[in-house]
Formats: sequence, structure tokens, C-alpha cells
Amino acid sequence: MSSNTRSLKYLLGWLIAGTRGGVTRVKIIEALREKPQNANQFATLLGMDYKTMRHHLDVLEKNRLVTSIGDRYGVTYFLSQVMEENYSLFEEISNKIRKK
Repeated sequence: MSSNTRSLKYLLGWLIAGTRGGVTRVKIIEALREKPQNANQFATLLGMDYKTMRHHLDVLEKNRLVTSIGDRYGVTYFLSQVMEENYSLFEEISNKIRKK
């Protein structure tokens, strides 16, 4: 396992399994794999508050797991290239928290 992969595994582990918002972040990443969306679409899809959704998207973007295009309310989110390339690692970690 390369040091980049190991670092990503630790990051995903912390963001998904190590924090209270992990389950929500799993849902966001899985939904983004299906299609790019904006924060309002996510809030509706997941039945969550818009500001809460923005918080989770900001955390994911700051950690380079998602990327965005556009501005203000039109910002559309996508999985980052790193996340796309390591999606199996994400699935491994997200499956562990589902079993709990």
C-alpha cells in the first residue's frame, strides 16, 4: 500500500467512521457516484437541513474528496478524481460502519 493510499485510508476512516457525521458523508459520497448534485438537491434527497448539508459538503471538499463547479446556490458537487480512483477503499470503510 502506497503512503498516499494509506493516508487516504486514514482520512476516510476518520471522516466516515471516526466522526458523528460519518453516516451522512457516506450517503453524500454514494449519491455523488450516481450523479453530481447541488447542496439543495442533497438536502431534499437525504431529508436534511440545507445548512447541515453545506457543512458536510464543505468538510468533504476541504479534504479533497469532492470538488465543485459553479458559484453560490448553483454550486454542483462531484466526486474528486482521488475519490473516484479509490472508491473501493471507501466501500471497504463504509461497509464496516454499516455492520456496527
